[in-house]
Amino acid sequence: MSALPHFVAAGEALTDLLRSGPDGWTSQVGGSTWNVARVVARLGMPSAFAGAVSRDVFGAALAAANDAAGLDRRFLQQLDRSPLLAVVHELDPPRYFFVGDDSADLHFDAAQLPAGWRAAARWVHFGGISLAREPLAGKLVALAAELTAQGVPISYDPNFRSLMDQRYDATLRRMTTLADVIKVSDEDLHGLFRHNDSAASLAAMRTLNPGATILYTQGAQGATLLKKDSSWHASPPAVTVADTVGAGDASIGALVYSLLRHPERDGGEHLRFAVAAGAAACTAPGATPPALEQVAGLLAATAVQETGAPNRPTQPFTPAG
Repeated sequence: MSALPHFVAAGEALTDLLRSGPDGWTSQVGGSTWNVARVVARLGMPSAFAGAVSRDVFGAALAAANDAAGLDRRFLQQLDRSPLLAVVHELDPPRYFFVGDDSADLHFDAAQLPAGWRAAARWVHFGGISLAREPLAGKLVALAAELTAQGVPISYDPNFRSLMDQRYDATLRRMTTLADVIKVSDEDLHGLFRHNDSAASLAAMRTLNPGATILYTQGAQGATLLKKDSSWHASPPAVTVADTVGAGDASIGALVYSLLRHPERDGGEHLRFAVAAGAAACTAPGATPPALEQVAGLLAATAVQETGAPNRPTQPFTPAG
């Protein structure tokens, strides 16, 4: 029996159905939390995706891709339920909706995970639409709380989607409180807080959890790492961009990998690694996890500077109505 993984991402794996013409569609395996698990595995850390998929053709493709990524198969549950689909009917700008009433992902059961997995886990990641779909969301928030109480570090990437409306506010508040590391983008903040003042939204999150490390990504403008009384900003290296799909998943996966592999490094070096990984992910189409050597090759071209102590949080946690 192989050893249990050090990193686990719990949430959704799904199938993207993409319009490829007036009468054509193509499919791709995907899912935010599943992508993060693949990123950490590609960088070389034993990893798993904890979630449920269907047992039909869509679920079979996800299971095969899960195996190909080197993820621990014992954590993937296949059920006789319908698949979760993201139907992307327009690509530029993307417009989509989800199909997944009573689908397999909602029936994930953490009690069926391998015995001893919590003791083996050095980090567990949460996020994506899995935290906006009941009853799965409640199960995952409860699991996150249990892991935090047991001293297992967790990360949280909300990865905003349109179904995260006012009903999601309580989950946002709770997961922000629990997380050791939080990853958010400008788009996330605008959608979650329902206004465009990113600085106020960041301050609100820091008020709720002043001890959390926050990775704030801003696309081509780079990213900032906020850690208690210190902050750093990194500018991405110049790369030839195929697309930006999966760049955020690569950045949070790489940040967690760096924190686990090199705890002696400062926040600036962790941020440099995360930004280089996000840039590397942009050089291949789709959500393609970057290899460690790709990230290492971009580190020297990733400029980072310490920006001093961030403004102390003063804003209350109040998403707009």
